[in-house]
Parts: sequence; structure tokens; C-alpha cells
Amino acid sequence: MNVRHSSLFPILDFGFQIWSVPRPAISLTDVVASVPSLRQNCPMTRRSNRQFATITVIGRDKTGVVARITSFLFEQKANIEALEEQVTRGQFSMTLQASWAVSVGDRPTLLAGLENLGRRLGMEVKVRFTEPNRRQRLAILVTRETHCAEALLAALHSGRLQADPALMISNRKDLEPLARAARLPFTYVPWHDRVAAEKKTLQLLEEAQVDFVVLARFMKILSPNFVWRYKNKIINIHPSLLPSFPGPQAYRQAYEYGVKIIGVTAHFVSMHLDEGPILAQASAPIHAHAALSEIVKTGQGLEAAVLVKAVRLYLTKRLDVYWGRVKEM
Repeated sequence: MNVRHSSLFPILDFGFQIWSVPRPAISLTDVVASVPSLRQNCPMTRRSNRQFATITVIGRDKTGVVARITSFLFEQKANIEALEEQVTRGQFSMTLQASWAVSVGDRPTLLAGLENLGRRLGMEVKVRFTEPNRRQRLAILVTRETHCAEALLAALHSGRLQADPALMISNRKDLEPLARAARLPFTYVPWHDRVAAEKKTLQLLEEAQVDFVVLARFMKILSPNFVWRYKNKIINIHPSLLPSFPGPQAYRQAYEYGVKIIGVTAHFVSMHLDEGPILAQASAPIHAHAALSEIVKTGQGLEAAVLVKAVRLYLTKRLDVYWGRVKEM
């Protein structure tokens, strides 16, 4: 069983002032601190007195897995915050978010119990504990186009994106100079064997303690086995207003169909190609005599801007994916 620490749970900030007087200014924090009943029931206080973790369980489908995992967590006095499970071609996958009161949480007992349970079930069990005050770490996956990676690196460098880039991974070596210029570790992973390539990539992400992944025009399809391990934590940019024109040749298809408007879509990666929950979109008009090269140039500018926008939305908002739709909480 693998254990790591992450910053997966955004924490509500109640630090704003609810009224003002000349001296002193009184904030909601002061009010909560002064009233015992509020101190006990305020969401800010409850969350600060709890520890959180995300637990993933993956393996061949069998009966009773959900019941045995949740029963064990109940025995550990855990509260189930969210749970999602599914079976894809006989592969069982579950992502569960749980919390414990700090006073009763016993990490060694929890880890030993889940490890033992995973061994008995024949399942891979991973636990990611939450560190709310740590900035999220991202990995950038690329192939050979530079525009999205350059926009991400510029936004990270300027502070527009408040996150820490951990590494860049690619199935080609074309963008290694870009990563080195940004002093970002670069790893080339050949993708001739997808199973081996994904295994290596997951290992790199685990070692770098990556919280989420950005596909900056990464031109390989990730399997459900990979995607489920970062459920709603992989952001992709697609060169069309989904669901139209799936695949890598969207601008050529748009050109051949004579479209009058093109667009791009940033979305979470799901088990189905180019059908994940949408984070952000943008479009641009195309004049009647536009050449393919002009359409591509316009589209690439949109891609870079919308991908940065989607990552910023992911970092700054509390998002919930419900029935395939992304909502701000």
C-alpha cells in the first residue's frame, strides 16, 4: 500500500470581516472564538479539528469490496465525505474521501488495517493524506507542441497560477530544452508499450508527490487504469468545442467542413475520449478565406489561454463534478 501527503481538499476560508467598527475590527474568526456553541459547530472549526485522506482501491471486480472498506473505516471512527466506484471491463475502481477527528485519528492503525485489507482482497490500496496549507504540485505532460506548456510555465512563473510545478514528462524529447530553461525536471518516457509507459509515469508522479496532472497537448490516450488513479485530477485541452470533432485533427476537420467558428475545451479526463467534465471553453470566428495555417494559429492561442484558465479555476475554486458537470461550490 502506498501512502503520500497531498493538498487535495480545498479549505473554506472564513477570514473575511462581517462588520466593522472604528476600533477594533471584528472578524468572523473572533466571533466563533468567543461563542462556545459556534466554536463547536462552525465549518471552519470542524475542518481544522479533522484530518482528511483520499483512498483509492483498484483491482479485479469482486463482491463485498465497498462494504469491507467502508466497514473498516467506520470501525476507525471515520466519516465518509464522498465515494465513487465503478467497474470497467472487469476492473473495479473506487475513490473515497474520508475524515477523522484529530483526537481519535490513528494513522499507523489505519494504514496497517488498509494494507492488510488490500492484501486479503487482492486489491491495490493507496492513501493520500491531506496537508491543506501545502501548495498543490502539478506534473505537465507534453509531446512536441510548445504553446500550452509555455503558457503554463509563464503563468506559474508570474504567480498567476499558485502551484508548484514538479516535473515535465513526455513521450518525445522535443520539449526537454523548454523544461531545462524553466529549471523543471524532464523525463522522457517511450510510449511504444502503453502498459509499461503508464506504469513508469505513475511511478514518477508518485515519487514527485504530484497532486494533479495537466496534459499540455499530450498526444497519447490514457487508459482507465491510469485515469482512475487521478480521478478528476487530470486536465486536458482539446481543440474543438466538445463534443464535435474528437481526436487530434480537429482543426483540419473544421477546415474541411468550412466552419465559421472554432473553439477549444479544457476538461477533466475521463474513461471516454474527449468526453470528460468541462472546465472552460472559448471560441473565435473564422473568415471565409482563412487558410488552415491561420485556423491552427488562432486555435493554438485559444488553447493556451483556456488551459491556463482551467488550471486557475481548479486551483482557486472548490469544484464538484456531478453527473458529468463541473460546478463551483
